[in-house]
Amino acid sequence: MASPAPTPRPGDQLASATGTTRVIVIRAPQMADGPIECGGSPMVPAAQAPAPAPAGDAPGALIGKRYVDAADTLELLCTASGSGPLTYAGQPLTIKAPKALPASD
Repeated sequence: MASPAPTPRPGDQLASATGTTRVIVIRAPQMADGPIECGGSPMVPAAQAPAPAPAGDAPGALIGKRYVDAADTLELLCTASGSGPLTYAGQPLTIKAPKALPASD
C-alpha cells in the first residue's frame, strides 16, 4: 500500500484505501496537522489507490459536497461517494454550508 502525501496541496486527488470515496483538495493548510483519513485509514493519492472495496453501511462522504475542518483551513470536494467518515488530524470534517446569494431587488 502506498503512503499518503505528507502535506496536501490544492488540486491533489485522494482516494480511500479501504472504500470507494475519492476527493480533490480545494484548500489546504501550509503545514499538515495530521493525515486526511476516510473510515479510519489514511487516504492515498488516487493514482496509487487500490481497487475499491464494496461500500459498507456506515455513513460516509456524499458526492458533490464540500467538506471542511473546524478551523476552515482544509476543504475537500467529494468526487466519488463511499462509506466511512472523512477526518483530518483525528477530527471529523463537516459539510460546508452553501453561500447565500445576494438578493436581487
